[in-house]
Amino acid sequence: MKKLTLLLLAALTLAGATPTQAQAQAQAQQQIPGADTQWFEEARFGMFVHFGPYAVLGAGEWVMNSRPIARADYLNLQNVFNPQSFDAAEWVRIAKEAGMRYIILTSRHHDGFSNWATAQSEWNIMNTPYGRDIIRQLADECRAQGMKLGFYYSLLDWTRDDYQWRTGRTGQNSGRTAPSDWRGYVDFMKAQLTELLTQYGDIAMIWFDGHWDQTADANRTDQSAAVDWMYPEIYGHIRSLQPDCLIANNHHLPPFAGEDYQIFERDVPGENTAGYSGQAVSRLPLETCQTINGSWGWNITDRRYKSSTELIHLLVRTAGVGGNLLLNVGPMPDGRITPESTERLGAMGDWLRRYGHTIYGTKAGFVRPQRWGAVTTAASVSASDSKSGGDKLYIHILDGSEGAVALNISGFRSARWLNVEGPLPVSHDRRTGWVTFVTADSALDPVDSIIEVSVN
Repeated sequence: MKKLTLLLLAALTLAGATPTQAQAQAQAQQQIPGADTQWFEEARFGMFVHFGPYAVLGAGEWVMNSRPIARADYLNLQNVFNPQSFDAAEWVRIAKEAGMRYIILTSRHHDGFSNWATAQSEWNIMNTPYGRDIIRQLADECRAQGMKLGFYYSLLDWTRDDYQWRTGRTGQNSGRTAPSDWRGYVDFMKAQLTELLTQYGDIAMIWFDGHWDQTADANRTDQSAAVDWMYPEIYGHIRSLQPDCLIANNHHLPPFAGEDYQIFERDVPGENTAGYSGQAVSRLPLETCQTINGSWGWNITDRRYKSSTELIHLLVRTAGVGGNLLLNVGPMPDGRITPESTERLGAMGDWLRRYGHTIYGTKAGFVRPQRWGAVTTAASVSASDSKSGGDKLYIHILDGSEGAVALNISGFRSARWLNVEGPLPVSHDRRTGWVTFVTADSALDPVDSIIEVSVN
């Protein structure tokens, strides 16, 4: 317990809290019970949806801040946002056919717009020409089709006065002049979370984002400006309403107590090629969130679509560290998911229908993903069954240019190609445990050549 407290203190201090604040939060958060993550750890693949009035401008979900656009002008989007082609059944169908096991929708992004019939703000979907509760429709459809639903919820807000905007890293050109009311803002968030967790049935998770807006950095003139996010209060509130609702926070820091899984933005956990995910990998369940092109919200000029092969490789490499891939779509202003996205998701679904058993429900491989590919581990039927006992290892050859893969495999019994014709040359040094798989002479699969290994 003392070690846990020290870890929490370090994480909270990094987040900008003073030592006194950090100690109080650490002690309070230890009292928050965790939720059951088994289904999440087996799911391995989910759909992320960034959708709101920013889609009208076709420049991504950060357009209010990046252009920048003053609040008085941005709020005019409420008069033109009309996703008349939104079809919840179609969204869920696309996710299911892609092999996804859960959907996370932006209930409220940094612009503060709410995609449901909230009583806490007039800046919501009911006051647009569309005038219908998107979350209600999606929640009902997810329930009908057996899909789990979670909500992204922004901690920061570029339009509300009560948010402590003066010390934020973003939203400084919104035209706000009124003083903040931090206690009032936290109460507002709790009231909205109450609506989301009491009016729409069972919710799989709340996915927070925006913590980083208030953390101190080298460019901040007042290093003590970071706020107390009151996570013990907020997390405890969520748990009191729905004990099984998972809590995650994209703060780019080590997990705080009360969080059920750890998020890594745009990278496989443990890698940091994009510069957003340098935090240490915890023992919690893991999730990578990534875009299909380069944008989260719809961007009319973004043609940087990743190929279906690239996306399958990302899924495999993420599963190789025991993580889930949360893959984003940014629907167009009329509510339709782009054809480019549906095409790629369909290809991923086709692949998963054939090889999903090497991904779903698997554990991390005994080695981290390498340049050649990744390993996933699945428990077999029975350790006492000489034909199928022990574990199955799936070696995913994503890049066969080296011509061979050598691994030290404890308890190696046998190996075969899962999706490549012909024999698999294997040499096994029983003394050292090293096994070499020769791939040079095989006609490898263009996406992922999978070796199934049986071990004791």
